[in-house]
Amino acid sequence: MLLEASESQLVLVDYQERLMPAIFEGDLVLANALKLARLAELAEVPVFGTEQNPSRLGGNEAQLRALCSKTLSKMHFSAVAEGLSEWLRPPARPQGGNARSLPKHLQKPQPAPERNTVVIAGCEAHVCLLQTALELLEDEFDVWVVTDACSSRTERNRDAAFDRLAGAGGELVTTEMVAFEWLRSCEHPAFKDMLALVK
Repeated sequence: MLLEASESQLVLVDYQERLMPAIFEGDLVLANALKLARLAELAEVPVFGTEQNPSRLGGNEAQLRALCSKTLSKMHFSAVAEGLSEWLRPPARPQGGNARSLPKHLQKPQPAPERNTVVIAGCEAHVCLLQTALELLEDEFDVWVVTDACSSRTERNRDAAFDRLAGAGGELVTTEMVAFEWLRSCEHPAFKDMLALVK
């Protein structure tokens, strides 16, 4: 099973100013998160961010925050507890009609096109990322964890999160795997731009 850009959404969890200096391989992780956000833009994939208690930990890195269409400030470790699922699965919209169709009050809402695949990365992998991803799995999203754009303060905690997520049904991928699967072909109009990002 390969990722489909048309079915994907990207969630970037807590790449915050006061947190990142303490994160294992923090510079590399942030660089890969920025690549993911730019790749999502090329592939027309919606991008959402989260920030844990931003009054204490600061906001997400400015460039990354600018690439997110919306950023959810949260106090729960899981962004799902603060409404992330509602952002990722918009409500049904009313069916369009014409003069011969049923009156609006009798029309059934049509589901919005679903993007049920959540590509997710973030910090700390064993806390906010893990809890958000596990609850997205419970909400019946397909969850793909971008391992080289995730970390924790310690390597051991990061790796334990990956083990647990894989066991729960999350797919573990890398930034380049996501890039090449979203574009699928060297004939994709964004292929050259994508190559410039991953090289």
